Amino acid sequence: MLASDFLAFHEASRRNGIILSFGGDLSENVLFSLGEVLKLRMQQGATDAAVSKRVFSIFVEQAQNVIRYSADKLVPHGSPAGSMVSAGLIVVGIEDGRFFVACGNEVPGEHVTALRARLDHLVGLSGEELKKYYRERLRQPADEGSLGGSIGLIEIARRSSAPVEYDFQARGDDRCFFCLKAFI
Repeated sequence: MLASDFLAFHEASRRNGIILSFGGDLSENVLFSLGEVLKLRMQQGATDAAVSKRVFSIFVEQAQNVIRYSADKLVPHGSPAGSMVSAGLIVVGIEDGRFFVACGNEVPGEHVTALRARLDHLVGLSGEELKKYYRERLRQPADEGSLGGSIGLIEIARRSSAPVEYDFQARGDDRCFFCLKAFI
């Protein structure tokens, strides 16, 4: 890539309201650093504290989902699970006067049906129903194969100001590219 290509990317990002973007290998350490940058950007923009907190919470949940569930991951030999590195994208921006957080990563094709069903269920719930479902899930054990408490997607949906948007694109190699977008 030449400087003109980077400049065009930079200008397109600004035109599209992007305030933070990252694409590549994501780890808990990288997440921490990106979180610090996001906090500074939100402060610099004089964003309302309650809105900043919701944006930051959704950002962390989405980044953790990329780290934990991306099909493209590295786990250093002999390292604890928390030290995994996973490929994905995460973007924070402003669209139509609202903040959004979007992420994308590859998922195994066999996980798509269950993930789509969970998201369809969440999108169909009202704010009160999401709150009730969240409390119910807190009392239940984590789902089999979950690397967290099985409440991250619920938490994202609860903190969003509109139903989350999502999509899956088949890649042809038994994987799909999964994107999730939440508005605040």
